[in-house]
Amino acid sequence: MRNDEHSRSILTEEEKDMIDEELSHYPTKQAGAVEALMIVQRRRGWISDELLLAVADHVGIAPAELDRSATFYNLIFRQPVGQHVVLVCDSVSCWLMGADRLRKRLQSCLGIGAGETSADGRVTVLPNVCLGACDRAPAVMIDETLHGPLTEHELDRLLDSHVLQGAR
Repeated sequence: MRNDEHSRSILTEEEKDMIDEELSHYPTKQAGAVEALMIVQRRRGWISDELLLAVADHVGIAPAELDRSATFYNLIFRQPVGQHVVLVCDSVSCWLMGADRLRKRLQSCLGIGAGETSADGRVTVLPNVCLGACDRAPAVMIDETLHGPLTEHELDRLLDSHVLQGAR
């Protein structure tokens, strides 16, 4: 099988259909390329090089161009992540309002630092330049849900109910 044939075949028909449906809302396929990556990531957890090539081929965009977009957009994960992803906002607003305390609490509770995944593969903690929630600082995003303003106690409660559920 040629490489481009393999790239096309890696996406499931369901993924292709979902991408095509989403792209129908954009003026060009290329305009919805990042959303196409998000569709695949929601199903697969992260975007491997092979998946990036397949999406680029399906959307009709150069792989290098799609990779630049994926690398710029910090919610596209280009490396494996845990079952749950905790994004810690480290904008000036969140930092001033106590994001550092939340980061230390995460490290204490999970035993991992920023950019790390727990040994059991359940949780990845990632710094985020800005979650766009300055009015809710300090903020974190757990999976795709934004939370804030948070105290350490509220963070513990969120971890227990959303991420750790019986793991402790």
